[in-house]
Parts: sequence; C-alpha cells; structure tokens
Amino acid sequence: MSVNYGSKRVVVGAHYGLRDWLGQRVTGVLMALFTLIVMAQVMLTKGRIGYEQWAGIFSPQWMKVLTFATIIALLYHAWLGMREIWMDYIKPVSIRLALQVFAIVWLVGCAGWAVQVLWRL
Repeated sequence: MSVNYGSKRVVVGAHYGLRDWLGQRVTGVLMALFTLIVMAQVMLTKGRIGYEQWAGIFSPQWMKVLTFATIIALLYHAWLGMREIWMDYIKPVSIRLALQVFAIVWLVGCAGWAVQVLWRL
C-alpha cells in the first residue's frame, strides 16, 4: 500500500545543469585542441615568425573555418559562464534580463567581427 505524503516538489531553476556542464567541457576541449594545432604549426614554421608567417598559418580555408568554430565555442563558453553568474547573483529579474540581452548583443557582435577579420570583409 502506497501512502502519499504530499505533492512532488519541483526544484527551482530551469534544469540546465547537465547541458551547461557538458557545454563548458566540450567547448573547453575544442579550444584546447585548437591551441595545440596552432602551437604545432608555429613550432613547425622555419625561421623567425613575422607577420607573413603568422598570416600564412591562418590563410587556408580549413584554418579559417576551424578558427571561427573555436571563436564560436569561446563565445558560447563565455555565455554559459556569464549567464550562470547572473542567475546566481543578480536577483532583480529586470536587471538580469538587461545584462543577458547586452551580453547576447555583445557576443553576436564579436562573432560578426571575427567573420570580418578572418575573411577580410
């Protein structure tokens, strides 16, 4: 015989925990792999590294796409961190919403700037 001692309580929050945790780890791994690739290319470059060699590392299309994917991962990583801090410490909803909107606009602007820099638009 089952006894019901009350209703099932829903814990606070939007239940983003596992998804956000996994997002932070995946983006962190992607950024680490990108760093290793760039370091390997720098170490394999002969002679001193000047502007031409540095620009040559990022000139192939595959490197531009990989760099942009890493920048998007960095922006998502930053968004997850900022959103968590604001959800934990900024209690007035209107201020928190304004900060989140500002952050989204700023991060989208950074992504647009990255496109301009990588593809010289």
